[in-house]
Amino acid sequence: MVEVKLEEQMRTAIKRRGMSYRTEGSYVSWYKRFVKFHGMQHPADLGSKGIEDFLNYLAMEKNVAAGTQNQAFNALLFLYREVLKMELEGVNSTRAKAKKQLPVVLSRDEIRGLFEQARVGLPSLMLRLLYGCGLRVSEGLRLRVKDVDFENDCVWVRDGKGGKDRCLSMPESLRTELERQVTRARLIFEEDVENYGESRVYVAEALDLKHGGTLSRSWEWFWVFPTALRGVDPRDGEEKRHHILEGAVSKWLKSASNGAKIEKRVTAHVLRHSFATHLLQAGVDLRSIQELLGHESLKTTEVYTHVLKAMEGKVRSPLDDL
Repeated sequence: MVEVKLEEQMRTAIKRRGMSYRTEGSYVSWYKRFVKFHGMQHPADLGSKGIEDFLNYLAMEKNVAAGTQNQAFNALLFLYREVLKMELEGVNSTRAKAKKQLPVVLSRDEIRGLFEQARVGLPSLMLRLLYGCGLRVSEGLRLRVKDVDFENDCVWVRDGKGGKDRCLSMPESLRTELERQVTRARLIFEEDVENYGESRVYVAEALDLKHGGTLSRSWEWFWVFPTALRGVDPRDGEEKRHHILEGAVSKWLKSASNGAKIEKRVTAHVLRHSFATHLLQAGVDLRSIQELLGHESLKTTEVYTHVLKAMEGKVRSPLDDL
């Protein structure tokens, strides 16, 4: 049987490297699926052949997407290299090829219709902020008070994908509403202090300890979009104030897109795709868009040139000439 200790070792190794809570959950989940697939054998007894069999099973029998296979592979590589201290050789699994699909993009009229149908208040502000700054939904939800820089008219994304920071122009049309939202957040912060003696939010343990545990209790590190109720943090079992969840944003988007009668699947990432495409249409160079989106490689950003060509480079149908 697989020792329970191995899962604990894996979680500890992930935390020690400062990896996200979401990554921790994903990696541990793949570890559990891996050992279950092999009849609860210990990973140390399986090695490269065990990984190859599991990945082939995902690709050939479960038909999972290439990105999902890579996620599983990364989790198992971490398990073997960082926890079991075992090097792997000759892992040559059969993987599904990633489909080259252009992202869904909304027109400017569709964006306007979406915002007109968004519920007034927090839903409207969040959706316009995601589009107006090209944020990933997690980046918008995790904004802290210190990241909304009214003095310099910018929004800071801290520790984004790949651990990078970036600075984005604050949409002038959102400034007043963002100020109001920060004021609302301040009231929640002060209620916590009055009712519980302090307000606590999640801050990476190592960083918080470095500053004597003050960051997680400070106003500057408080969430711009806090939840109405406090909850237990599964990372340490302590009650804290969390930021609003992605599920709420998905509901707001679904409601607004239905109201606007948009016949496309609209997600938070579609707003980001639309932001990039509309900038490209406006003549902003690709390198600048890459920096705004926080892409590591320009190749990732180049997909929007293909979107633009597909939208604007249409050949007239011969049917229309008859």
